[in-house]
Amino acid sequence: MEKFKGALVVGFLRLFALLPWRAVQAVGAAIGWLMWKLPNGSRQVASINLAKCFPELDAGAHDRLLRRTLMDTGRTITESACAWIWPAQKSIDLIREVEGLDVLHAALTSGKGVVGITSHLGNWEVLNHYYCSQCKPVIFYRPPKLKAVDELLQKQRVQLGNRVAPSTKEGILSVIKEVRKGGAVGIPADPEPSLSAGFFVPFCAVQALTSKFVAGMLGGGKATGVFIHALRLDDGSGFKVIFEAVPEAMYSPDAQTSVAAMSQVVERYVRTYPSQYMWTMKRFKKRPEGETRWY
Repeated sequence: MEKFKGALVVGFLRLFALLPWRAVQAVGAAIGWLMWKLPNGSRQVASINLAKCFPELDAGAHDRLLRRTLMDTGRTITESACAWIWPAQKSIDLIREVEGLDVLHAALTSGKGVVGITSHLGNWEVLNHYYCSQCKPVIFYRPPKLKAVDELLQKQRVQLGNRVAPSTKEGILSVIKEVRKGGAVGIPADPEPSLSAGFFVPFCAVQALTSKFVAGMLGGGKATGVFIHALRLDDGSGFKVIFEAVPEAMYSPDAQTSVAAMSQVVERYVRTYPSQYMWTMKRFKKRPEGETRWY
């Protein structure tokens, strides 16, 4: 059954990848519109997250943001299907603007390891290809449950000579080793860790359990950190990639200070592009002691 499900999912991904780009955007938006219109788990999770993180919104503003969010989520799904199937250069060609590339180049020539930090904002699959075109990083990722999909992603994400590392003990060690020897890595800042592997820090009006993995690699200036995101352009023509140096507080030897500073930067991006964040993710499953569960 698992092989059948995997083959079916990969088949759908290949169908999406046959569409012209404007159709990819339109189909993605239609999927998102249906997610907004029909009762489903993704809509429920996104609605809860938005209500908690943007308590200042009235009912009308909340629903409008929820609609835009789910339509952008649908676009991310179809765009990512293309990024998983197409040759890497075809995705890279969709990047219309790049800001702060000198920040990445300075980090790469600093003589230290480089930690590229992203989040579930915009399209991280397109970003992966562009980042890998600039260096040969190890990309840290959480493997999907379906083996066929995981095998496809592993193949597609290393088209440009980079490597991938799953979120296992061995994968974590390989990322740490790469940074220590002066290499580059790519890490998402926002997957929820175990209680022992993170701190509750402020994020969009709530406390969010946030990983201290990045803080451990940057603390004391042992490596150079760069925020990296690929944001969807308003006209749907492609993406803008932004590189930004991490704030000085993220080099603090105090891990909680570093984690809080990282969360603050991610929040700034999310508030600037709120509908492009993956609010369908159960980002806040673990709550501080005494607080009721959200989902």
